[in-house]
Order: sequence, then structure tokens, then C-alpha cells
Amino acid sequence: MPRDSRHDILFTPLQIGPKTAKNRFYQVPHCNGGGYRDPSAVVEMRRTKAEGGWGVIFTEQTEIHPTSEITPFIEQHLWEDKDIPALARMAEAMKSHGALAGIQLAYSGINGPNLYSREVPLAVTGGPILTFTSDPVQARTMDKQDIRDLRRWFRNAFRRSQQAGFDLICLYGAHGFGILQHFLSRATNHRTDEYGGSLENRGRFLREVVEDLRETTRGELAVSLRMSLHEAGAYGFSNAELRDFIAMHGELPDIWDLAHGTWENCSGTSRFKPEGAQEDLIRGIRELTPKPVVGVGRFTSPDAMVRQIRSGVLDFIGAARPSIADPFLPLKVEEGRYEDIRECIGCNICVSGDMTQGISRCTQNTAFMEEWRKGWHPDRARPRGASESVLIVGAGPTGLEAALQAAKRGYKVTLAEATTTLGGRVAKERALPGLSAWGRVADFRTGQMAVMPNVEIYRDSPLTAEDILAMGADHVAIATGASWRRDAVARLHLHPIPTDPAMAVYTPDDLMAGLAPSGQTVALYDDDHFYMGSVLAELLVAKGNRVHFITPAVKVAEWTDNTLEQGTIMRRLLEIGVEIHLSKAPEAIGATELTLGCTWTGRQTALPCEAVVHVTSRSPNDGLFHAARALDWREAGIRSLHLIGDAAAPGPIAWATYAGRAWAEGLDQPDRGDALAFRREITALEPGASLLP
Repeated sequence: MPRDSRHDILFTPLQIGPKTAKNRFYQVPHCNGGGYRDPSAVVEMRRTKAEGGWGVIFTEQTEIHPTSEITPFIEQHLWEDKDIPALARMAEAMKSHGALAGIQLAYSGINGPNLYSREVPLAVTGGPILTFTSDPVQARTMDKQDIRDLRRWFRNAFRRSQQAGFDLICLYGAHGFGILQHFLSRATNHRTDEYGGSLENRGRFLREVVEDLRETTRGELAVSLRMSLHEAGAYGFSNAELRDFIAMHGELPDIWDLAHGTWENCSGTSRFKPEGAQEDLIRGIRELTPKPVVGVGRFTSPDAMVRQIRSGVLDFIGAARPSIADPFLPLKVEEGRYEDIRECIGCNICVSGDMTQGISRCTQNTAFMEEWRKGWHPDRARPRGASESVLIVGAGPTGLEAALQAAKRGYKVTLAEATTTLGGRVAKERALPGLSAWGRVADFRTGQMAVMPNVEIYRDSPLTAEDILAMGADHVAIATGASWRRDAVARLHLHPIPTDPAMAVYTPDDLMAGLAPSGQTVALYDDDHFYMGSVLAELLVAKGNRVHFITPAVKVAEWTDNTLEQGTIMRRLLEIGVEIHLSKAPEAIGATELTLGCTWTGRQTALPCEAVVHVTSRSPNDGLFHAARALDWREAGIRSLHLIGDAAAPGPIAWATYAGRAWAEGLDQPDRGDALAFRREITALEPGASLLP
């Protein structure tokens, strides 16, 4: 179907300094867990976005000098000329379908602990390094020679960026991470010389760097300034100061790239941030400058994008997470294929890949960062193999993804679900506070398969092992999910603890089935450390319960540091009156109270309560698989029988969808033996290098 004419404005070209973007889709810089370690994986990921129709595509944060690096995070380097070839490949990939290629250059200053280079950190004003991990390192205050050196290092980076073939250079001064923001902010700039004090003085270094950029590149590259919309705190670079700065320097860059003050606020999860959440902070800035403005807001709706442009809020639609969830978002809008858009659910699993120094992944786009490593494509499927049919038992996120990918490959797919509702855990979790967007995981996949003639879906169809053998499928996948345990077994307690049967004990499955207590004192024990415990605490409070949140960790939902929401979760629980018990765990459950033990001292205290909710670990529902495997399934003509997803090893939803994709991709593939299942790159030895004796 043709695209809606209302969306035509999204495909009008627009000038960015000396360059012209073919449309208004602007992939802002974002990390991916690959950086300098996995250059080919990163290149192919960006090439896929070029194929998907983005008008502007940026790299991740690229460090310009070893005196400011943020190990353990794995970002790109542009420290010397030998870094140019890898980045040149990336620029070429970005431009392969007509997009402009941009590179984000960063000097981290007070955020750079230099754990790898072991150089003394340099900052606008010296002090303790401000990092996620409170590294016990301090930075030295830059003197005038240091500032001259830094300008030279930036000029070297500009030259190298141009040599690599980039069209745009983004100067990073947002999220509190870049030294440009450190100069502008009174929180980090305590200087009394010409680089401190007034806003004009605090902007001096930025003006000098932009002038150096234009001179070094002879005005041939476009200049983007990525700046914070609002830095909180009495001395932060506020939204009002940002507006003053832009009014003073409206023509300084070729485009203003504006993002919220902290990464946590800029990339908040859908649980706490709706689409377009930064509009109030950015509205009106466009009137202060003749240059275009780009902003972000986890935009997935073309109508919302158009409204931003037509109302004069933005000129370009910035996207990081939506470009990950669907690299082909622009092309699908352009072709009117709205039903094919794979919408971001805002879970921030992509962010966790960078935070954990692993490879990033996406709940919705199972091919993200596997384009080169495994040869997966987000939209194109490889042809099916020699066999013809598959049976998938269980229509949760794993089963749905397995069925969709197998069907796209050309297999005849039978999907059997024991209940009436498709989606498994997603169908339940989408009804919890703040998680409605997660339902897109099921909606997208069921919508795609609804029009595929080679897919048959059977609801209310619990199968026995004998049924499976009688179905006549060539390949069978059992994706029957997992169930939350009704005891305290998880990371701290490896065996069940004494429990009086008189105490009412609930699991997350009970609460999601509508069996939550109401008007009681409830002790919720969280040894899962992700989102579920805090979400259920909100649910329990909404039902009139007094909630005690107990965790053996030193903070609530500690793994959500990796999804940028731990602080927000803590504030939410305190605001709604949840009582927090950190570094505590139940040692025994009585009829009317818990015996809590301190995880440090072992000291015990009693906590009276009327009900307990265990958010601990899950048990795979693998009984059907073992029953089928015990039969002579090969004699029945089944070529392969696999247990996949949560039914094999419970994990986050992104792990489940990935498992479904991996199974479908492996159909009719030869046995790899001990060979790796993915490609990787090995650091080459320098010429003349020798091993130590």
C-alpha cells in the first residue's frame, strides 16, 4: 500500500551545513558493546541501517586520545592513524545507500578513569572521577598548555575523521559525559580564568574547537553539537542556560543535537518514559537558531514524528533505540508498510550490552549485532533447507520468534499453544504497571504470521508427547516456558528454607493471574534483581497492601543499573511508601512472621507479615520435552527435537526471542562440531612483536 501522504514531510531532504540529508530520519550516536573489539560486527550493523533507509547514521562515542578513556566500557578509538582503516570501512558502509556518515568524537575529562592507558586524567576542574563505578581516581585540573594540547588532539581527530570519509562530526557535550559539557556546566567548571565564570567564558573552549574543526576540514564537513537539554542541580547546565547559549551562538554548528541531561533521563525505559518525553524541554529552541534541530524520544509512530516537525519542535527525528529495534523503520514508512514496523519496547536491554561490556542485543530485533557474526538479517531470511515442516509447542516469545523466522525461511509451520492467549510470559507481564509496551513483542509476531499462508496456529491445544510424534513434523521445538518458584531458592539460598504452611506464599505467576493479596502486610523477597520485584511491589501497593521489599543486595533491583533505571525504581518505591530492607534475606518463614538475616553479620530480626511473595528464580517447564525424548521420535520421522528458550534456561525476554531465532536459523544446517557458532576478530600482533620468555 502507498504511504500516507501526511508522512511525506519525513522524506524531504534538508541541508546540514555543506551536506544534504536525503530524509529526516537521523540515527543519533549510540553504543553497542562492540567498539574497538568487534569492528566488523559494528560495521555490518551500521550498513544494515543504511540499507534500511536512514538519512543520517552516526557511530558510537569515539575516544580521541588515550588521556581520556572509559575502560571497562568498550568504545571506539581514534587515537592514532592506525585506527583510521576500521572507521573508514564503517563510513563506507554508512554511505552505501545514500546516508550521510557521522562520527561522534568524545573527550571524557572528569568521566575518564584511564584504567587501560594509565594516563593521568585531565579535567576542566580536577576532582574525583565521576563514573558509574566510583573509580578511586582523581583528575588533574587542566592548565593552559593542557587546553592547547586538547585542541590539538581534537584537530588530529578531525583530520582523521575526514580521512576516514565521514560527512559529519558530532562534538559530544551531553549526558554529563563530554568535556564540552564540563566546560559549560558550573557543576564541573570552577575555573576563574577566561574559560570559567560567565556563560560566554564557559563557552569559549567549545567555540574554539568548532573554529578548529572548520579550519582543519576546510569547511567540507558538517558540524553537529550534541548538548544536554537540562543538567539537574543548583550548578548544572540548565535548560534556561542552554537556551541562552543557543541564542548567543545560534549559527555555531550546522545542526543542534539535543538530548536530556543524563543518559538515564535521555534513554529512560518505557516503564517510566513515554514516547516523545523530551518535548517540553526542547519546544521553542528551534526559534532561537537558523540551524536545524534534532532530538530524540524513542519515536516509533510516524504520526508523532510528523507532529514534531510540523509543529516546529524538531527538523530531524533522532533515534537510537528505535533504529536498533527496526533498522528498516524509514523504508517501511516510505513504502507504507506500517504493519511491518518492529517497534521498540523501551526495555533497554540494548543498553545493558554496553554496560556489561558484552555484545548488545535487542528484544525485538534478534539480528542486532549478529549481522556479521552470524550472518543474520533483521528482515531477510535465508532459504529453507532440505526438510519442509516444523512444529513449535508453546507460543511465548521464544515460540513466536521461532515460528516467525521458520515461516520466513519457507517452512510449513505449526504452532501449538496450550492456552487461549498467545504471548506466554509477555501476555502476562504486559498487564503489569508500566509494562504495556512489552506487549509489542507478541503483537508484532502474531501480526506478521496472521497473513502468512504457511503458518497454522492452534490455541487451547495442549499436546502430549504422543501427540507430538503423531503430528508428522520434520523438526520439533519445545518452547513451554518456565514457572516462578514458590520458595527462596535463587542466588543466596541454594536450597529451600524452613517455611510454615500457615503462611500465605505467592509467586509472580500468582499475582499475574490475579491472585494478589489485598489490604495486608506483605513481605516481598527479591533475589532476582531485575524489574519484576519492583513492578510487583507497585502492584501490591495499588491493591492496598503495606509492602516490605527485602533483598540480599545493597540496592533495589541492582541489575537495572544496566538498563539505566535503578535510581528511578528506588525513587518510585520510596515515593509510594514501600519499606526497603537491603542486605537482608529470609532465613525462615513462620506462620505470622519472617526471620530476616543480615547478609553481612548474620544478625537476625523478626518481621511480622501476613503474606510472602517470592521473586527468586524460575523452573523450566521441560516435562513435555523429556517425555517426548523418551519415545522413539526418530522412528516417527522427526529429524530434530529441541528444548528452547525459558524451557531450557530461563532468562530475560531478549534471551527468549534470541533462542527462537537461533533455533530457526539452525534448521537443516550441518553439524558444526566444535567450530564456533559465530565469527570473531582477533587482535593482530604488531610487526616485530615477540612473546615474553
